Amino acid sequence: MTAIKKPVVCFLGPVASYTHQATLDRFPEDKYELLPVVTIKDVFDTTQSGRATYGVVPFENSTNGSVVFTLDHFADRQGLYPDLSVCAEIYLDVHHCLLGRSPPEGHPEGEEPASSSTTGTAPAQQQQQPLKLTSSHTFGPTSTSSSAGNLLSTIAPGVSNDATPTGQRTPTPSDPSPQEPRSRPLVPLTRIERIYSHPQAFGQCTRFLSAYLKGVETVDVSSTSRAAELVRDDPSGTSAAISSAAAARLLRDQGVEVLAHNIEDREDNTTRFFVLRADSRAPGPDDLLLDDGSSPEQQPRDQQKTKSLLSFTVPHTAPGALADVLSCFRAAGLNLTSIASRPSLEAPFQYVFFVEFEGHLSADPEGKVARVLEQVKQVAQGSRWLGSWVNQRR
Repeated sequence: MTAIKKPVVCFLGPVASYTHQATLDRFPEDKYELLPVVTIKDVFDTTQSGRATYGVVPFENSTNGSVVFTLDHFADRQGLYPDLSVCAEIYLDVHHCLLGRSPPEGHPEGEEPASSSTTGTAPAQQQQQPLKLTSSHTFGPTSTSSSAGNLLSTIAPGVSNDATPTGQRTPTPSDPSPQEPRSRPLVPLTRIERIYSHPQAFGQCTRFLSAYLKGVETVDVSSTSRAAELVRDDPSGTSAAISSAAAARLLRDQGVEVLAHNIEDREDNTTRFFVLRADSRAPGPDDLLLDDGSSPEQQPRDQQKTKSLLSFTVPHTAPGALADVLSCFRAAGLNLTSIASRPSLEAPFQYVFFVEFEGHLSADPEGKVARVLEQVKQVAQGSRWLGSWVNQRR
């Protein structure tokens, strides 16, 4: 009997990235084949080419705003992704950890660990191994209080939650009273010389970095899970990563430990991801959520909360050109939920605008969405519908 081929879902990897966790939340592995790729561009390329049925990318964070790398690809300045559209969204609560390795033998911190805790010593060399993760792993948010010790017992055995934080890099003359972060280090951080992470993660952890790691070099990498791998591969113990508790669990046996939990600035830190597809006729993953087997397009409008995304450009020298486009939505009675922009690169200070609004192109009994899209075409320099989906934020 020939096995049924699973639809492929590509995501920004490596495994244990927040995008991977969001993908697992929506695409069960018994029904889909999950494919990690290295960059956001790879997600767009793989989905557009048809090698993947769906692609999952981060779109915005509640603390740090839009993911500009994703917006730049939606701008599609070279016309590489003419068939891609958004068909679903996923929300994920994001709780960051600071990951590192135990200091090598002979290091002062290795001989005298903080407080009464002991962290052990990682092997001097670790064989590089790819991360492996399945939906059987759990990614519950890390605790901010009493359950932190339980988490430490699973992620970094021997590290006590009572370890005295050093605060060694603050205060400074330029910032004598830094803002108090939500959490403190579990061990001294004096040996840390560089921190790897995704730019979005750095922007979500500014208080902790300012309080405990001011002046330390920050290095942008493609994802938080890649940052954890770089820490694993540095036997000196001078590197750290802003990453997830999931990455810490997977790399625990390779010398990676949690140095601090919940270092994000806000407890309600949330990232929204978009699901891309190249064929608008293909069923979207939201179909799995409907008990009667019907698609969101077949549901009565009053039972759905839906959204759509539109991009457009206007002549930046024409007075009121942007207002003319936005007035189309007001006239149609469609509520705008967000607006963003990126440089068009066609001329200095000319932009591609992205407008998200309530309504669904396929579930549009009164024709409001179709009508406003046509009106925007008349007043904008150029426009493109980028997808409609069911709102998952109730």
